[in-house]
Amino acid sequence: MGACCSCQRVERFDGFYADNDHQVVPHKDNYAQHQANDDDDLMVRRGENGARVRLQGSSRFVSTYIQQGKKGTNQDALTVWENFLGEKDSFFCGVFDGHGPSGHNVARYVRDLLPSKLSSSGKVVVPNSTSTTRVVDAGDDNDDNHDNGTEAKLSQNPFESSWKPRILKSFLEMDEELEGETTVESYCSGTTAVTVLKQKEHLMVANLGDSRAVLCTRDDQDELVAEQLTVDLKPNLPGEAERIRSCQGRVMAMEGESNVYRVWMPDEDTPGLAMARAFGDFCLKDFGVISTPEVTYRKITDKDEFVVLATDGVWDVLSNHDVVRIVASARKRATAARLLVDIAARVWRYKYPRAKMDDCAVVCLFLKRPRPLLTKSLSEVTELSLNYSALGPENIAPSAKSDDGLDTVLNLEVNKDKDMPANDQIPPAPNNDEVLIDDPDSARRGGARIRSRRQNTRNVETIEE
Repeated sequence: MGACCSCQRVERFDGFYADNDHQVVPHKDNYAQHQANDDDDLMVRRGENGARVRLQGSSRFVSTYIQQGKKGTNQDALTVWENFLGEKDSFFCGVFDGHGPSGHNVARYVRDLLPSKLSSSGKVVVPNSTSTTRVVDAGDDNDDNHDNGTEAKLSQNPFESSWKPRILKSFLEMDEELEGETTVESYCSGTTAVTVLKQKEHLMVANLGDSRAVLCTRDDQDELVAEQLTVDLKPNLPGEAERIRSCQGRVMAMEGESNVYRVWMPDEDTPGLAMARAFGDFCLKDFGVISTPEVTYRKITDKDEFVVLATDGVWDVLSNHDVVRIVASARKRATAARLLVDIAARVWRYKYPRAKMDDCAVVCLFLKRPRPLLTKSLSEVTELSLNYSALGPENIAPSAKSDDGLDTVLNLEVNKDKDMPANDQIPPAPNNDEVLIDDPDSARRGGARIRSRRQNTRNVETIEE
């Protein structure tokens, strides 16, 4: 998280707040005054087009939970917009992991304003269930020059071709607005963002940084499968490293963190950013760090069950398979996100006993009406979380004795011998289920899938790393 510093809170929110009875009330001019009592008093807001904006809690199709770690101020944030664009069965969900001295302010600022930008970006062509389309004020957006001119040709799907350029444009405009916001320090602070937009059977995923989205679906044997929808955009990915180095940025590991590559300024050992894309972090925007997200489309099928968005506090200790299994085992959907965070916290305490647990933010978006998913009971999964026989002392990271799990490191010495190797020698990023592949799209399509094994006995399983 970096060192702490005093920073004013954001003074603007383009929406409405709800009182304790969830009645719509106009927001006041001073955003900081509303934030003074923290987000616990703002469970539901009212957004554009009558959308219900949820910062915590649950509904019929959504479960959320956020928990502060042991590193200081909680820098994670989340949001869910139900009835997005004023349409039923339409959701916008996002989790944001701040880093740097004012990362919590950046995460909340983006959380509050990014959905509004998307909502106001214009209505789109929406296919219906019979594969015909209805045109609803599609607007005119010919700006396809995103991602430094390397954006792939959009598919012929009307939903994707309408929404992808708007998502890219909204992310870039969000970053530009953040840079000009004087009340939020974002020079050495920033945030990740992973978001999903669901409308009917269409799912758009946008990823910026190393938070992650995972889909729970079913295979041909009707068993649960974890499919990773995003790629953790770490600096040691070949494409990311090449872009950073071409802009004179450096990618190196610190002493004692040989597997954690960070982005540094050309002539200074700062800020040591552990991701290749982010909102904010303007000290590195001239040196290869960008705010252009990876945007992908998926058509939801009858086999798809739910999507989990989570910050790296969860993925650092649980695999995609673990997360899917835990969420699917929850007795009630409303408890799914908290169950996942509780188990992640227990694994943190065992796996990294000398390290400080990271913040965790989780959004579970269920794609079907409630029905049982697994025969394994909640008590079995809870017991599973306490069984760590497969995690011996040799599996505890050497750096766990100190608070090394930082996204940003300010003014620390780096290991000059740990410079970024050539692309063909780059070791895999320390992710649970991800295999480093030169083509991130191929990795995503291949879907780092872990088959869920049915248990005929009640033997307790161990969590796989």
